[in-house]
Amino acid sequence: MVLAKSKTQVGLGNALMNDRFGHGKGADRRKGAAGIRRTGANGETYVTDAPKEAGWVKMRSVTEQAALDEFLSTAELAGTDFTAEKTNNFKIIHTSQRNPYLLSAGEEQSALRKHKANQNRLTVPRRPPWDETTTPAELDRREKEMLLEWRRGLAELQETNDLLMTPFERNLEVWRQLWRVIERSDLVVQIVDARNPLMFRSEDLERYVKEVDPRKNNLLLVNKADMLTKEQREAWANYFEEKGISYKYFSAALAKEMNEASELAESASEDGSMEGGTTGEASETGGVLIAETEKPEIQQSKGEGEELASKDEDPEYDTDVEDDQRTRILTVDELEALFLEHAPEVESPDPQHPRKTQVGLVGYPNVGKSSTINALIGAKKVSVSSTPGKTKHFQTIHLSPSILLCDCPGLVFPNFTTTKAELVCNGVLPIDQLREFTGPTALVAQRIPQAFFEALYGLKIQTRPLEEGGLGVPTAEELLVAYARARGFTKTGQGQPDESRAARYILKDYVNGKLLFCHPPPSEPLINPLYFNRELYDGDHLPQKRRAALTAQAETPLASPGVPPPVGDFDSIPLPMVQGAKSTKLDSNFFGSGQGCGVHLKMPFNHKYSEQGMASGTASGRQLSGRKQRTMIALERNVDPADVRAMNSKKHFKANKRKGNRRPGIEE
Repeated sequence: MVLAKSKTQVGLGNALMNDRFGHGKGADRRKGAAGIRRTGANGETYVTDAPKEAGWVKMRSVTEQAALDEFLSTAELAGTDFTAEKTNNFKIIHTSQRNPYLLSAGEEQSALRKHKANQNRLTVPRRPPWDETTTPAELDRREKEMLLEWRRGLAELQETNDLLMTPFERNLEVWRQLWRVIERSDLVVQIVDARNPLMFRSEDLERYVKEVDPRKNNLLLVNKADMLTKEQREAWANYFEEKGISYKYFSAALAKEMNEASELAESASEDGSMEGGTTGEASETGGVLIAETEKPEIQQSKGEGEELASKDEDPEYDTDVEDDQRTRILTVDELEALFLEHAPEVESPDPQHPRKTQVGLVGYPNVGKSSTINALIGAKKVSVSSTPGKTKHFQTIHLSPSILLCDCPGLVFPNFTTTKAELVCNGVLPIDQLREFTGPTALVAQRIPQAFFEALYGLKIQTRPLEEGGLGVPTAEELLVAYARARGFTKTGQGQPDESRAARYILKDYVNGKLLFCHPPPSEPLINPLYFNRELYDGDHLPQKRRAALTAQAETPLASPGVPPPVGDFDSIPLPMVQGAKSTKLDSNFFGSGQGCGVHLKMPFNHKYSEQGMASGTASGRQLSGRKQRTMIALERNVDPADVRAMNSKKHFKANKRKGNRRPGIEE
């Protein structure tokens, strides 16, 4: 007997329908639901669902998009529909010593000339004009139209002139943060990386600041200046002054160290004063830390009386002080005074409560904006991360009673570039999200000398020699394989070297400054980058542990095989030429035992049987016999060796012997 179904039982079909059209569900599919009205190419109208995203998704920085994602975002800004078509796009990558992701020297020079000719066409998006009567919806529509036209103009510039551009910021919300900072700030400070200042500087941003208000000023703050030598800072100072750029050098890392040393000295002095017995020792420790932290370039200037005495004694004192001011690294107090000096005078509506000078900090991701603010504040007020794009929103910080800082999120401005590997090496693109690592690693291998790699990491790089198609410098694969084997990075399975993991370590060392390379300023004639960085690859730039290890190795009587020698002057001590397997085999055959003019000659086989060989006594006077004798006679008489054998053959008359050897009882 079949039991009746319970009314409370819910089947699969009912569950699916309830999940889709239950209470409060399926609102986007009901009649009259909110949506976006669109107009097709033929004039028909239709409604699409409005995208629903979280608040943090809207502020997510978008610097690079795939072809389909870029097309969809452009269509969303324009509010139009599209039709997809299938296409075949194949890319062939050649496996050779030359990296396909890098340009040759000629191609790079040609690209740089194009960049210089079209530099003025690189712009930043302008905020459309608005007033009190403009509604939020109308302003939002104008901003989207403006951003769409701006992106179309950059795309046309890139396609018509065959130029490669950086993955610039495409999110409208991020550009809105920049507009707010510029409109609010009296002084806009562009923070750039000292290793490549022109890569992180936007000329059009400075023009846009003057367009918003001619009274606003611009300042170029060259951060991480402690990575440059004094000669390199002088070269860049000459370039900035020639172009009329207002600049100053600063180092957030050195300022942070000075703040920590000062706090440690103060805390030690307070503890010593309370205890009474360790006052001198604590103050001495703090003074040593401060002395070690401060460098000659960032020390405070002399007192007034000492200045006057120096001026009277040395007639060239003015020139020396001027040169020092051009290249010296500012301290925190000097930087704060510099902000007040460069900021324009703004009248305050309330004299009793004067308006603070507002300073906007703008720059690429990972150039040190947040670190600079932390150094200025003296405590960690802003979140800092090595991943580009940590700051997401515009924020204000009260630095002093007269200065208000405005921190803008990191923006990747549109700029020309030769390859994508250049962006990775400059720290613009995150390394942890990198998929193609051979291009950036090959660029690092070209810029850093091989001997410095080997001395820094304690490894030996096996390179392909020039005669076998090598380039004279380590390739990305050779460098990564050597590093992975030295560190024990292997893949699962057959235990092959993990090149991807090794690339992340090397690229992070390059971005953080452990592998240091500084770009020279553009000039005529061009400055050789290797000569410009010649002072950065000596033993003083190695970590303390590596210097101690190399010093101990140099003191040993016998150096271990395969360990690189201590790092010295690369201009005076060139690297030895790498010899391949083919050259080694040829040299061993030619200079081996029994070869050459200074040793016993190795004669051919038939030399000892010739008249010269027999006369010299090499064959000890032994006569030839058998086949060799017949061959020599045939050669002398110019006859066939078979004829010589017939003339000298013997008859062995063995017939009777055969009969005698027969066994008895056998008859024929």
